[in-house]
Amino acid sequence: MDKFKSKLGFIFAGLGMAVGAGNIWRFPRVAAQNGGGAFIFTWALFLFLWSLPLLIIEFSIGRKTKMGLIGSFKELVGEKYTWMGGFIGFVSTAIMFYYSVVTGWFLRYFIKFLINTEKSINTQNLWNNFVEFKNGFFDSPVFYQFIAMTITGFVVYFGVSKGIEKANTFLIPSLFVLLIFAMINVFFLSGFSKGMEFLFNFNLKDLLDHKVWVNGLTQSAWSTGAGWGLILTYSIYTTKKDDPVISSTVISLGNNSASLIAAIIIVPTIFSFNSVDASLKIMSSSNQGFAFIHLPFVFLKMSFGNVLIVIFFLALFFAAFSSLISLLELPVRILMDFGLTRKRAILFVIMIGFLFGLPSALDIRVFNNQDWVWGLGLMVSGFFFVIGLRKYGINRFRVEVINKNSHMKLNKIFNFIVKYLIPIEFLFMITWWFYQSFMWEGKNAFSIFSQYSPASTIFQWGIILIALLLFNKKIIGILKK
Repeated sequence: MDKFKSKLGFIFAGLGMAVGAGNIWRFPRVAAQNGGGAFIFTWALFLFLWSLPLLIIEFSIGRKTKMGLIGSFKELVGEKYTWMGGFIGFVSTAIMFYYSVVTGWFLRYFIKFLINTEKSINTQNLWNNFVEFKNGFFDSPVFYQFIAMTITGFVVYFGVSKGIEKANTFLIPSLFVLLIFAMINVFFLSGFSKGMEFLFNFNLKDLLDHKVWVNGLTQSAWSTGAGWGLILTYSIYTTKKDDPVISSTVISLGNNSASLIAAIIIVPTIFSFNSVDASLKIMSSSNQGFAFIHLPFVFLKMSFGNVLIVIFFLALFFAAFSSLISLLELPVRILMDFGLTRKRAILFVIMIGFLFGLPSALDIRVFNNQDWVWGLGLMVSGFFFVIGLRKYGINRFRVEVINKNSHMKLNKIFNFIVKYLIPIEFLFMITWWFYQSFMWEGKNAFSIFSQYSPASTIFQWGIILIALLLFNKKIIGILKK
């Protein structure tokens, strides 16, 4: 079996999986909106109470079973729970469908500003013209989604050591160099100290606000890739030298470091060219409006803004591209478990990925719906890992699977976190976000066609869950062959 050639190669691949668009276009916004330092405290805390335990669990499962998500649940938890692995796999694959669109957006904007010769650009019109297909097919989200899927498929085609490892060994160090270079330039802005004070200001009263806690937990859950099945997939290709606890810890801390660097770049930059009220208004915009309208507008006001904006979108593209590689490898690995060759699995996943990503590329409302539905689905995915571990035996798993293969031994606190805290955190998140969707949608909350409605979420989850439960035995039969 193809394997990672070095520990560092695996770490880079793991960081590529974890560090994505959310680190750069979501974390700074949410931190600014939720108390700055108080939010950062809760977000860092939940790294150890949600994300890191799940990453360690995933890593250990993949290393033990040497199978993708569906096969892993069959082998570890039991045949009748195989459908759980199928649900987790579908959630991450559904994210791949629209994440290829995001990756294409970043690639297009990088190329646009790289060759740009205009002194001033209306960033609102630039975005509208792009997503509304006013510039023709070759300057449209569909074209760049196709390019993103194609180059990602090319990387995954070459396998783990020659494709995934080599690509991430270039992408991740380059990403951190770009971010650090941009951060150094921000040090000289007039609003640097004001932005930093706002970002890291810690008020104990903010810790009494439940929104700070739920947003800190949600950001940690979405950002690190914990519970997605991605690190499980990569860990299939590790050797006995790769330590599940140490590797997962390094990846987690590296991911959070990237988020903090991005926030140090973005928040002071916004504050340098806007009042506090205007800055907060910008921070409250959507991910797309923030990254493609407001930030470019601010960057272009700076002395070397034409250079920094190119660096910014190149960094975003590298972050998204490295994550898309892992999202593509996940379903490819599952299909390989069913007997397909890597070549055939990649061709199938690329075609399906492009076709199912088309609705998100064609309509931003569909994109928002898919991002919402399957983003919440990731919370269920994390919970399913806990259910699986409970069936296997949490203490047994800790002693026989994790500690047996790690230099850092986990004590019974791990058992407590997995058995009690993560289920409570799951209920806290899922209840809050369903409540929020009811508030946002109002009368449309029961429409399956509304962007953020609970009905749309439950309907789409239901279709997949029913199908997996109905075909659970057939799936097991194919895996046995």
